[in-house]
Amino acid sequence: MNDESRIAQLPELLLDWFARHRRPLPWRAHYSPYATWIAEIMLQQTQMDRGVGYFNRWMERFPTIASVARADDDALLKAWEGLGYYRRVRHLKAAAQAVMTRFGGEFPRDPKDMLSLPGIGEYTAGAIASTAFNLPVPCVDGNVERVLSRVFDIDSPVRVEPARSRIRELAARLIPEGRAREFNQALMEFGALVCRKKPDCAACPVAGVPGLCQSLHLGITRERPVLGRPGTIKPIEVANGVLIHKGRLFIQRREEEGVWGGLWEFPGGCMEPGETPEMTVVREWREEVEFTVEPVASLGVIRHGYTTYRVTMHCFALRFTSDMPPCVPPPALHEACEWKWILPEQVDRYPMPAPHRKLADRLMQEGWNADRWPGLQGRLV
Repeated sequence: MNDESRIAQLPELLLDWFARHRRPLPWRAHYSPYATWIAEIMLQQTQMDRGVGYFNRWMERFPTIASVARADDDALLKAWEGLGYYRRVRHLKAAAQAVMTRFGGEFPRDPKDMLSLPGIGEYTAGAIASTAFNLPVPCVDGNVERVLSRVFDIDSPVRVEPARSRIRELAARLIPEGRAREFNQALMEFGALVCRKKPDCAACPVAGVPGLCQSLHLGITRERPVLGRPGTIKPIEVANGVLIHKGRLFIQRREEEGVWGGLWEFPGGCMEPGETPEMTVVREWREEVEFTVEPVASLGVIRHGYTTYRVTMHCFALRFTSDMPPCVPPPALHEACEWKWILPEQVDRYPMPAPHRKLADRLMQEGWNADRWPGLQGRLV
């Protein structure tokens, strides 16, 4: 499944889920701009269950923007007592006074005007614009970052470029016409209740559609989102090869101990200084299984990010060199504990590390091209 298919299918699934599971929160009673604003500011650094009580008491004491603008500082701080981060309440008063003087007491509808108010940043402006005014403005918080990084397999740190812009672009494109209020809340609520730090995939409607959540398909939901800083991400370049002989595809299973223990893979490994990717894949096959192979064609580059390193995997279609005997001997395994020659369409049956699964998916989507592998001609069935 490609990203366009995900964008087409995800909104309706989340809207259906939200209709059944939405929490009866007090600020959802009328979606007034003032109530939405107060709720969003309160819930920053505050647990939901505590926030509801504080919100109800605040709205009883300060029912309007005007009441906040003219309130005594001590009264505001007393109502906020226990929530912490008291700069938030000072910003609330300054923003309320600005609304009264600059916008005639009406909370502004334009997100640009919202951003001019103290204490309102990009996320809060998006939340108010979409929730109170139903404007098609993305609203990206930690829950949204987590959901979208998993569904779309965003493998670089989500708070910095390029992932930051990618997530905002996706969040905007996913908003169904006329349903920004419901969808943005659905996306955030889904991240808070289902797609949590420890995801509840058994309760996830997205998981019921094969391939819709790319991270679930790759088995890496715990590795998304990537939260590290770019400077902490170590780049690793590797080269791997796909060998088909007489219609069969070679895979090997890694030792149980170590990285990717027990998973199946296409042999290959890290590039050494001075090597080209082609040189690396030939050397690695010789060292790992004692097969003499040569590249037939490039299969492109697979990139995959982890918490502390980012893999760039150069991929090649391979064939045996002419000096291999007609009857291929069993491999001599040096980096694995098991090997198989399988039919290409069987590759989905074997658990693989995420970069290798991406390569297998790419080949399955593009079709096994016999021009790349002479071994495919007259394949076994």
